[in-house]
Amino acid sequence: MSQARVLEIQEDILGRNDEIAARNRAAFARAGVLALNLVSSPGSGKTTLLVESLKRLADRLPLAVIEGDQQTDFDAQRIRETGVRALQVNTGRGCHLDAAMVEKALEKLSMPVSGVLFIENVGNLVCPSGFDLGEAHKVVFLSVTEGEDKPLKYPDMFAAADLMILTKIDLLPHLRFDVARCCDYARTVNPAIEIIQLSASSGEGMDVWLDWISSARESQALHARQSASEAAQA
Repeated sequence: MSQARVLEIQEDILGRNDEIAARNRAAFARAGVLALNLVSSPGSGKTTLLVESLKRLADRLPLAVIEGDQQTDFDAQRIRETGVRALQVNTGRGCHLDAAMVEKALEKLSMPVSGVLFIENVGNLVCPSGFDLGEAHKVVFLSVTEGEDKPLKYPDMFAAADLMILTKIDLLPHLRFDVARCCDYARTVNPAIEIIQLSASSGEGMDVWLDWISSARESQALHARQSASEAAQA
């Protein structure tokens, strides 16, 4: 297959994905839902952090989770044990969730109206960067047990994210991981990226993460009110 044909197919796939992502985004806006696309490599501690976050938020907000994995429903089971509704989406050989998968999942998983929808993507720092799901923000997770140069090795993902969460910081005394260098690498790729350092095990930094979610919800609500006001005046 020629390079031109490959590019044409990729553009068709991404174009169709973006159309569905726009529908998802509109549906989230109508329901007042903050949708977060959680991305990382495997083993970053993403699910553990999500579980701890849900425990802290469950009595404050309506919550739901779309859980993406190639196989098994182990992570969705862990989520449901918190009492939060979760739907497992298995991608088989696919290396990421796409907007159509999320749209279909929402037919079975009712919206957490005026709450938060967490979309835990397949563990992969490559493919998910190019697929908009209709989320308000991509949040990339990086563990201190991984290389500090990950932002440079996988720049598209860190460039697409609004927030980087550096996880497992309770292990720093036992590792040779340069936090400042890692953060500098991330900002080299994306000068606007926000960074939170935390440990789901010790709880350090969890309040900062939850405050970030609260601020993101407030910003989205403000934007929705402004858009409604402008539409009424038009």
